[in-house]
Amino acid sequence: MTQKMRVSDALGHMFADLGVSQVFGVVGSGNFRVTNALVAAGAQFVAARHEAGAASMADAYSRLTGEVSALSLHQGCGLTNALTGVTEAAKCHTPLLVLAADSAVGDVTSNFHIDQDSAVRALGATPMRIHSVETALSDAARAFRVAQIERTTVVLSMPVDIQEGEIQYQGASLVSNLRVPTPMVSATDAVELASLFAKAERPVIIGGRGSRGAKGALRELAAAAGALLIASGGGRGIFEGDEWALDIMGGFATEPAAELVRDADLVVGFGVALNNWTTRGGSLIDQTTLVQVDDRAEAIGKHRLVDLGIVGDAAAVALATSKALAATGTASAGYRTPEVAERVRRARYWSDQTVDPVDEPGFVDPAALTNALDALLPDERVVVVDGGNVNAYPGAHLRVPDDEGYVLPLSFQSIGLGLGSVIGAAVARPDRMAVLGTGDGSLLMGAVELETAVRLQLGMLIIVYNDSAYGAEIHLFPESTAKEQEIVRFPDADIAAIARGYGCDAITVRSLDDLGGVTAWLESDRNRPLVIDAKITGRPSWLMAREEGH
Repeated sequence: MTQKMRVSDALGHMFADLGVSQVFGVVGSGNFRVTNALVAAGAQFVAARHEAGAASMADAYSRLTGEVSALSLHQGCGLTNALTGVTEAAKCHTPLLVLAADSAVGDVTSNFHIDQDSAVRALGATPMRIHSVETALSDAARAFRVAQIERTTVVLSMPVDIQEGEIQYQGASLVSNLRVPTPMVSATDAVELASLFAKAERPVIIGGRGSRGAKGALRELAAAAGALLIASGGGRGIFEGDEWALDIMGGFATEPAAELVRDADLVVGFGVALNNWTTRGGSLIDQTTLVQVDDRAEAIGKHRLVDLGIVGDAAAVALATSKALAATGTASAGYRTPEVAERVRRARYWSDQTVDPVDEPGFVDPAALTNALDALLPDERVVVVDGGNVNAYPGAHLRVPDDEGYVLPLSFQSIGLGLGSVIGAAVARPDRMAVLGTGDGSLLMGAVELETAVRLQLGMLIIVYNDSAYGAEIHLFPESTAKEQEIVRFPDADIAAIARGYGCDAITVRSLDDLGGVTAWLESDRNRPLVIDAKITGRPSWLMAREEGH
């Protein structure tokens, strides 16, 4: 049924009709009506306390669900406040639609006026805009489809004067019909990859975030080829439960797992960037035959030169290669021998590794703490990792149940995105416990979102590894003097007290004997977050110690 309404109201209804069911944001005058229209049409809205937090919430939500979520922002300063989170989403190819109000067309004297398109383009996101009242719906529908189909972060600028115009809204169907073709695979590519698997004695398949929809096909291919499986940080969890799967590739890998990958004579990456973090600067894959499969041509060889690059859908390529491999009539155990099976079992998890303990009164060992929490917490969880010196502990020691159990917002290498991300993760998966591992510096950058978590009654766990510093900077400059380090060291903050001030439950942990409060919280109704202020020494994490040669 045709209805006459404001453009802002029609946009909100159309986005809901197209499938936007979750919106995060901070509402101001420029996005007040469109956000309310989305809510009136059935979308759920989470009001963040800062646009930076809202951006991370939306990013994490879309990563876990695969759905296009919306981030609603005021014009100008509302957008700029969110840009770090938007950049993180863009770098990770998150299907995110940013609904950014914009100053009126031609109003260059507005306090809110900036060149929003240029700002967005410079960050690697896709700028699009509402051009006129007459084209508003088609402009907006196109923006949604670009985010959805091209798996990209789109910033749709919506001038406030155009939003006030009136149009006839006939529903989304006239502008939303789009069919995506079935992925095709070159028979030549499949045969060539199958021949490499047939010749390999120690093949390894890496699954990245771009292969999450192909995990079944990849397991079948690995079984046929005798390959070990391992996930990148972005894809962690996709092979969980497979007896021939290691946990995580790259910097977070255990040393025995890294050794198994390094010894491979064929490594095939599906939907994985093969960047320096995943490959440890290339040291894990530089002595092997390397194949990369990705559905974006620009991704092939971007970080590492490869011996064979295949542009195609991960699942389609895996299935075609399995078929071609079967046609060769060759069968080999490959890397799947009894001796290797035992190595895989021992190498899989950090909780089974030996880490030099920290034994200093008044400070808890972060590795031992994380291992203890890993054993205490329910298996059905979503682990979110913040940046900095301490990220190795939650990022590697906390296990995940599957590929919907891990969010790693580190593509921009920013710290401070974790709290917003864990709220988005909790909203995406209310059936699981959301767990954040963060540093004191990272948490305090966005601590205002603790109120959001309390308001939403999110029973999440926030582990703050508190070394009273921006620890990474200290360890990146080991030759620096105590005087030079003063600019990245801070007085010990009572983060537990800060968290209580926002309405969280909180405990201070200086040894494993202080974990009774965690047990009590786990046995409670868990209708608000628990913040653990874990006092740790200023020592480098095992990851930083390895990277810096300590």
